[in-house]
Amino acid sequence: MSTTSPPTTTAAPPPALFHPTVARLTYRALLGSRRALILFALPALLLVIAVAVRTLSGADDTTTKEILGGFALATLVPLLGVIAGTGAIGPEIDDGSVIYLLAKPVRRSTIVLTKLTVATGVTLVFSALPVLLAGFILNGNSQHLAVAYATAAAIASLAYAALFLLLGTITRHAVVIGLVYALVWETFFGNLVPGARTLSIQQWALALGARLAPDSAVTSDVTLPTAAILLIAVTTAATWYATHRLRSLTLAGDE
Repeated sequence: MSTTSPPTTTAAPPPALFHPTVARLTYRALLGSRRALILFALPALLLVIAVAVRTLSGADDTTTKEILGGFALATLVPLLGVIAGTGAIGPEIDDGSVIYLLAKPVRRSTIVLTKLTVATGVTLVFSALPVLLAGFILNGNSQHLAVAYATAAAIASLAYAALFLLLGTITRHAVVIGLVYALVWETFFGNLVPGARTLSIQQWALALGARLAPDSAVTSDVTLPTAAILLIAVTTAATWYATHRLRSLTLAGDE
């Protein structure tokens, strides 16, 4: 007597979190346009300043903190985040070409996570690495300042990329709004107004980077647990809402 074995079912593979084709198109959009000139110019300016300061005044920890904290982390990193974050998706939405991407059988969450990965990688390469190199040029990593500020720049890169990627899905004026945020809030209020520092990505990143430096060498107005929670919350919320915006955009295009 023959027995019939029950049909076997194959579990569906988990959805991909990264799409190589989307990543390649995003890299090409960021590094093959006028944005690339700014991406290269800002780190080059930091390195030129570091070489000039070291040549003229020698190694000095105070000057190093002013340049790495006051210029690199407060101005350069958020500006690079604006360029990479908004440029990863904003132009496609502005010219309507995003509809062709959304018509492909790719999950909206995969598109957002892929573009976020690219934007973060670009911001990190053009900010954290030059900050590390500038720190070694300025004072040879005395008090671990180069490593601490480079780590803070790397951490901030993810939050900025997520925030400005979201901004690119919300408004056609993402670059302008992002520049106002980067130059007014992070650079001015984030450095000069004590109460505003608590809501500054720069300060959150500094709280984590400070763990790599001796006591009081690098300081932040935000405690480490609070900084970690806020960084995770902002990055997660921005990524989720950017995905939601893409889904809404798809529905609007199908109607």
